[in-house]
Amino acid sequence: MPPSPAFRPSISHAALGGTYYDEVAAATFPQHVIRHRNQRWAKRVGLDTLSDDEWIAHFGKFEPLPGSHPTPLALRYHGHQFRVYNPDLGDGRGFLFAQLHDLDDGRLLDLGTKGSGQTPWSRRGDGRLTLKGGVREVLATEYLEALGVNTSKSFSLIETGEALTRGDEPSPTRSAVLVRLSHSHIRIGSFQRFAYLSEPENAQRLLDYTIRTYMPELWHDDLPTRALAFLEDVCRRVARTGAWSMAGGFVHGVLNSDNINVTGESFDYGPWRFLPVLEPNFTAAYFDEQGLYAYGRQPDQWFWCVTRLAECLLPFASKEQLEGALGAFGPALQQAFNDAILWRLGVRSIDAKTDEDLTRAVWTYLLESKAPFEQTLFDWYGGLASEARAAASPEGERYASDKFAPMRAAMKPFAPIDAARLDHPYFKQTKPCTILIDEVEALWAPIAERDDWSLFAAKLRHIREMAEAYGAPGPA
Repeated sequence: MPPSPAFRPSISHAALGGTYYDEVAAATFPQHVIRHRNQRWAKRVGLDTLSDDEWIAHFGKFEPLPGSHPTPLALRYHGHQFRVYNPDLGDGRGFLFAQLHDLDDGRLLDLGTKGSGQTPWSRRGDGRLTLKGGVREVLATEYLEALGVNTSKSFSLIETGEALTRGDEPSPTRSAVLVRLSHSHIRIGSFQRFAYLSEPENAQRLLDYTIRTYMPELWHDDLPTRALAFLEDVCRRVARTGAWSMAGGFVHGVLNSDNINVTGESFDYGPWRFLPVLEPNFTAAYFDEQGLYAYGRQPDQWFWCVTRLAECLLPFASKEQLEGALGAFGPALQQAFNDAILWRLGVRSIDAKTDEDLTRAVWTYLLESKAPFEQTLFDWYGGLASEARAAASPEGERYASDKFAPMRAAMKPFAPIDAARLDHPYFKQTKPCTILIDEVEALWAPIAERDDWSLFAAKLRHIREMAEAYGAPGPA
């Protein structure tokens, strides 16, 4: 069957012209086996009616979706990688395949790939993705989405039948192609490219396209005013995504400026980890030897990256004006972090000071006690209304300690967001859903050894149960 009648495709990005991308062709793969098909989001964009053969045709062989881009576009960008500027970046093993609209809220969305073959930006790479890398990204995005994080969605994962050699996996290893669904693939590095090339006209064209397409409420006829409004908005978006990620215990691993987009999604999951316990120096990437992207340093890196964006806007506003716009980041980060912690605990906001007092008490307890990160937040979902459940937890003895007393006192004024949620089967369990690195390896082992996907499927079901239990967070 074709896409549903409600399907609304777009070719919006093509209007920017070839200065911003290269037309490319997808690789031809020897095999196509669907390993993940995101029907929830397929329904939201009108693609849930595709047969498996049609799904493979579009997301494994990359036959164009009707009405969207006739040819894939490998986007051009630069960026800082571990704070070293790299002008040789761009979509090296991916491309923008299609654009379409969210049928629920009308937003324009991108379908981008990972592992779809070589492009002019491959830099001697093979343009491929390992199946294990694809599985890891599916797990990360599903889990973060359940935790209320504004993340890209793993839309499709298809195994492609090639044997790849990698230095960080036992090789040969299996291949796959991933399709991501996200709001936009315009990155901070997209603007950095034009600053590096001294092309302010193209930078303004990208700025104006981005505002008109994704943030029309920010439009001002006066160029300095709209540039400043854009920077403030990006600061708030990045701060919110970062704060909610940290409230989920997430460590990204490669927070380079080419991996931060201006619409505020978290995306491009290479090395990543979730905290077992609150440890500010915990890193995700084995090659992050200096701990630049350690858990506790992530806010500094987000701010550093939006500051690089501000530098790209110097042709349009003064340094003093841009510094003022950057001031939106800190308050937005604190507010979003308070909101996220209250949502994780399932309690209602009272006022800024009381909310922040609770956030600080939670963080102090987790840091000093080294109690299991996710277990603690799970046990106290609903605040003190869950005291009996928390006492019966595997960590119950900790909650009778002096270290826990300040957190208990800080929770006292707070009522549950929705007391009925405490009766959800998810919160009747003794342990929460987690996705720590040992669990990822345990899920991968039966896939690698005997092509057994049952544990992977069970984990996705558990994550979705968790998402149902928490519900969607309120508007930002």
